[in-house]
Amino acid sequence: MLMRLSALIHLLYYAMCLGFGMSEGERLLIASRLQMFVDELPLIPTVFGYQLVDGKPMPRSLTIGMFHKKWKFHQDLPATPVFAYGTSELTATVPGPTIEALHGVDTNITWQNHLPSQHILPWDPTIPTAAPANKRGVPTVVHLHGGIHEPESDGHARTWFTAGFEETGPAWTKETYHYPNKQQPGNLWYHDHAMGLTRVNLLAGLIGNYIIRQPEVEVPLGLPRGDEFDRTLLIFDRDFFVNGSIFMNTTGNNPTIHPQWQPEYFGNVIIVNGKAWPRMTVRRRKYRFRIINTSNARFFRLYFSNGLEFIHVASDSVYLEKPVITNATLLAPSEIADVVVDFSKSESSTAILANNAPYPYPSGDQVNEASSKVMKFIIKSQFEVDRYDVPDRLIKYSSPDLSSASRRRYITMFEYTTAADEPTHLYINGLSFDDPVTEMPKVGSTEVWSVINLTDDNHPLHVHLGLFTALDQTELLGEEEFKNCMVKLYDADKCNVSRYARGKKIEVPAHEKGWKNVFKIRPGYVTTMIVKFSYIHVDSSYPFDATAEPGYVYHCHILDHEDNVMMRPMKLVNDQ
Repeated sequence: MLMRLSALIHLLYYAMCLGFGMSEGERLLIASRLQMFVDELPLIPTVFGYQLVDGKPMPRSLTIGMFHKKWKFHQDLPATPVFAYGTSELTATVPGPTIEALHGVDTNITWQNHLPSQHILPWDPTIPTAAPANKRGVPTVVHLHGGIHEPESDGHARTWFTAGFEETGPAWTKETYHYPNKQQPGNLWYHDHAMGLTRVNLLAGLIGNYIIRQPEVEVPLGLPRGDEFDRTLLIFDRDFFVNGSIFMNTTGNNPTIHPQWQPEYFGNVIIVNGKAWPRMTVRRRKYRFRIINTSNARFFRLYFSNGLEFIHVASDSVYLEKPVITNATLLAPSEIADVVVDFSKSESSTAILANNAPYPYPSGDQVNEASSKVMKFIIKSQFEVDRYDVPDRLIKYSSPDLSSASRRRYITMFEYTTAADEPTHLYINGLSFDDPVTEMPKVGSTEVWSVINLTDDNHPLHVHLGLFTALDQTELLGEEEFKNCMVKLYDADKCNVSRYARGKKIEVPAHEKGWKNVFKIRPGYVTTMIVKFSYIHVDSSYPFDATAEPGYVYHCHILDHEDNVMMRPMKLVNDQ
């Protein structure tokens, strides 16, 4: 959806930029006034989710808190009030520490909320929101994105808690979360998931990386490894006031309906690992980058200014069967591209990691000078022997099997607007989050989901617990006629979706054909995917009760959409 703001809000925005009638701290920072590529790319601190006892890896219990502190996003920007994850207030960072887990070794984490009574950003009480009875304390809850674990540890939106667990949500379960780490090795990330506050809590800084390693499987691949050659890049966008504080619009696009909620948040300052447009000096050899788009709504189409290529070795939390080479890669919010870049092939001494994705994606504005740059690589001149390589074969997992699917589901995405065509809310299947559960997959089952997008936006769909493979994307012909029927009946079968899903087919990109936990749902198309509610690397059942309360959820990962309320509950069952 395009940002169709009223003339009054436009005037207010520009007044904030220019400072008309406002104090120094109320003026919006013009992003172009910050010099790019002056801060070094930070190396995110690591916390190990296991411990060695007599040389043997054993389970470990961690305590990680959420703290209100200040953070320097740029050497010329005043320190910014943020919410940050860390083992202490002193060590808390934005993004939070990388948690390194070991396959098959349990990690237990007590997530502690040390946040103040008031939020540092505006939020909207008119959308379904975590609401402490005493109205004191910022509610939070942590979701390990891509994790395969019990419902009680999934960070369900209704399991929020305030400082000291003084108040808890209606579905709250326990203080310490259990992560068995028995899934395939790969990249995950953790972030806040509190009902109606996800967008503001992430904007405030509550994001972090989580890696499950399996050395006996991964080391023989010969991929770049170690702190120097295996780096995580968490990318997000923000805007700031000149006093350094984070800017978020205080006025909604429909202020009489939602006083603050906007359909998307976009910032002009691009931040990687907590620094605005950082730089990194690299050697002429291969590096592995685990690139995570942790933005609220911005898509990134990443490419190198000097023509360097991406060698994709994994997508989201799963290795690919074979590497795939691309000149650019499109990442939706919450998507992960795991790539190798060979800087020995560069003919220049610098390379800019750039972005040209419109916002909102795909039919929005073109990027400006500030948001078209991500970071800079300074490439040393001396060539050297590189002992790392990318093999022709990576890791093969079970292939999607249509014949084993127990059922087909239609998942339809709707946007609702005012008479002036201003968005008010977004639903899945015409239902709010509070409506009864309609998706109840059987544990161990495989299903076919046909996801119908009747909006103008591309929506990154994320299914908690489940992994899926997109098979094809088919254009809807006569979309308005079909949409009118769906708005009346909310039933794809009764509206004869097969009559309309007969347009052109868009092939799934080669580097996205493996198992994923996020997929970009193209507007005006039906995306068909195989969804698996079991492990893909072993033929064994979950070591936990996946049918327990409070269940799981699936949702659009544009956070402003998820909060209002493009999210549905999902309950796994043992029998159907």
